[in-house]
Amino acid sequence: MTSYHDFSRQILEGQNLDDKLLSTPLDWEDHKNFSLPARPGRCDRLRFSDKVQKFPRASSLSQTDKKAMALHSFANHELLAIEMMAAALLIYPHQSDDQLRFKKGVLTSLKDEQKHLRLYIGRIEELGYQFGDFPLNDYFWRQMPKLETPAQYAAVMALTFEAANLDFAGYYADVFRSSGDLRTAALMDVVLEDEISHVALGANWMKKWRGDKGLWEYYRECLPHPMTPARARGIYYRPEVHQAAMSDESFVQSLSSYEDDFLITKRARA
Repeated sequence: MTSYHDFSRQILEGQNLDDKLLSTPLDWEDHKNFSLPARPGRCDRLRFSDKVQKFPRASSLSQTDKKAMALHSFANHELLAIEMMAAALLIYPHQSDDQLRFKKGVLTSLKDEQKHLRLYIGRIEELGYQFGDFPLNDYFWRQMPKLETPAQYAAVMALTFEAANLDFAGYYADVFRSSGDLRTAALMDVVLEDEISHVALGANWMKKWRGDKGLWEYYRECLPHPMTPARARGIYYRPEVHQAAMSDESFVQSLSSYEDDFLITKRARA
């Protein structure tokens, strides 16, 4: 049986996809102190790039190269999530039963993200491309040093990044389905179903930690500057799916009405 520490370090610091997709039974030994690295371990093919690649328009996703490019972007998010979850297992303590339960929940989500990454890579290869053929950005990872507490981590990872994917995964499943690509649509359906459980996990812990505060207020406090709740919505916002995950009507209403100058989710869907 592998220690949680060795397992998480191999995922975070390992260079290749075999490291990132490691799966083994864990021994939850006593927590060991760990200093977060500047960046996850990556081989040359998987290194972060400064190149900015424009995401393909939905109307172009029937084209093989554009479809591969979109799936590559989604796979990049999965790999970043895997690395951030491994980092969470390493940096947060588990000296109480609740802390250990939280980290076991993170581990469950990590295993789902590994499944998603395998699915995306498999589909990309079916299209004639390889993971690493397009630029890989590090936006998600750049938030990790700011997440000093499990509550901040849950606010960013579950209630923001994964919450947005409730919309993105559902929207692109519909796009692929409408173009006749039922294989890719089914992949997106799997991701959406898992993301609902991941958001629910984060929401349940945030409710436990919030004390007398409302969930929306506590969530806003835990978001690192300059991130805002606008990032918790996708290109086609579906409040009913957020409610299924959050089980908090007041929170979902607040998210629905929140507005700022974040433009990503306001872009045209054509």
